[in-house]
Amino acid sequence: MTRRHILRAAVAVGAAVPLVVAAPAWAAQATAAAAPGPAQFTLPTPTGPHPVGTVALHLVDSSRPDQVAGPGHFRELMASVWYPARDVEGYPSAPWMTTGALRAFLVSGGYDIDPALAPLTAGHEGAPVRRGDRRLPIVVFSHGAHSHRSDHTTIVQELASHGYVVVTVDHSYDSFSEFPDGRVVTPVQDPAYMPGPKDFATDLRFVLDRIEDLAAGRNPDAEDRPLPAGLSGALDLDRIGVFGWSKGGTATALTMLADQRVRAGLSLDGPMQPTITTDLDRPFLMMTAVFTRAQDPAAAEFWSHLRGWRLNIQAEGAIHASYGDDAALIPQLAKVLGMTEAQVQDAIGTIDPARAVRIQQAYPRAFFDRYLRERRGHLLDGPSRAFPEVKFLP
Repeated sequence: MTRRHILRAAVAVGAAVPLVVAAPAWAAQATAAAAPGPAQFTLPTPTGPHPVGTVALHLVDSSRPDQVAGPGHFRELMASVWYPARDVEGYPSAPWMTTGALRAFLVSGGYDIDPALAPLTAGHEGAPVRRGDRRLPIVVFSHGAHSHRSDHTTIVQELASHGYVVVTVDHSYDSFSEFPDGRVVTPVQDPAYMPGPKDFATDLRFVLDRIEDLAAGRNPDAEDRPLPAGLSGALDLDRIGVFGWSKGGTATALTMLADQRVRAGLSLDGPMQPTITTDLDRPFLMMTAVFTRAQDPAAAEFWSHLRGWRLNIQAEGAIHASYGDDAALIPQLAKVLGMTEAQVQDAIGTIDPARAVRIQQAYPRAFFDRYLRERRGHLLDGPSRAFPEVKFLP
C-alpha cells in the first residue's frame, strides 16, 4: 500500500490542483503574491508555544555501496531536522517538498500541476535553535512506501513546536527526494532494488549515528552547509524516540529491536513482518487502522512480543491514510475538484478529517511526552471524553 496509490485514488476525478500547504500566519501573503487560481491549501497550525525551524541534511553512508547508482557510489539520504526556534524573523518558510521532488511526485501520479506553487510549512529554514535549561529530546520519522519525508509534516511540526528535535528521512529508491546538486531520486520499480523495512531500519540507525555527530559538534552534511545556531548543543542523546507510518512503522519496530539508543517507538498502521519474533522491552504504541491485530497476524505476533509498556489504539472510521497529512489536504482538494463525500471517504476514511488531525497531533505527543520527557498526562491511561472515537484495544 503506497503513498502514491492512495493519492492517485483520491484525485481520480481528474482535475489538476496545486498542493500548496502554508501556515495560516502567512497564507494571506502567499495568496496575494500568487496568480488567481485554485485556493491554496493549508496544514494545521502547530499548537505548541514555540515557532519552528528546520534545516536539510545530505547524508552519505560510505559503508553501504549503492547498487542502483553503480560502482564507486554509496547510499545517499536526504534528511531534515525540525526544532523549536528562538527567532524566525528573516528566515524563509520551508517548502513542504523541494521543487524537483514535488515535480517528480506529481508526474508519477499523472498530475499537470505547476510546481512553482510550492507547498510551504511552518518551519523556517536555518532559524536558530531555542535552548532551555535542558537539552531537547529527539524523535526520528520514517515514511511509508513510495512516499517522502514530508508526508507527516502535521505531526512533525506539532512535536517541534512543543520542544522536540524531529529528524525526518527520505529512504532513497522508495521515496521522492532531491539532492543539493539537483538530482532527483524516485522509487525504483525493480523489486530487487526496492528497499524493504530492514533497509529502512538500517537507514534509521545510520541517521542516529549522524545525530551523534551533530551532538558532538561535527557537521554530517556532505556539502558541509551551515547548521542552525545552537543545534549541536541542543540534542539529548539519552532521550530518543522513533515513529513511522506504514513501512516506516515496521522499520520503527526493527530499529528498536536492533538499537538500544531508541527508548520509545510508535507505529502508525505499520504492517509488521512475520519475521519480527524477538521480545522488545521498551515502550511501544501501535496506532492501527487497516493493519490491526485482528486482521494482520504479523501485527498480533509482534504485539505478543512487547514486554515493556504497550498500547494499541484505533480511531473509529480511520483507514491507512487517515494518520498523516492527507487528513488535512484531501478535504481541501475535494472542494476544488468537486469530489463526492464517498470519494473523500475512500481516500481518508469515514472519520471526521478535523478529528483525524487532532488525534495525530495529540496521541504521538502524549506518548513521547511520557516516555522521553517523564510528563505523565492521562490521555494514554484509557478512553478519553475529548477523543471518543479513539478505542483502546485489549
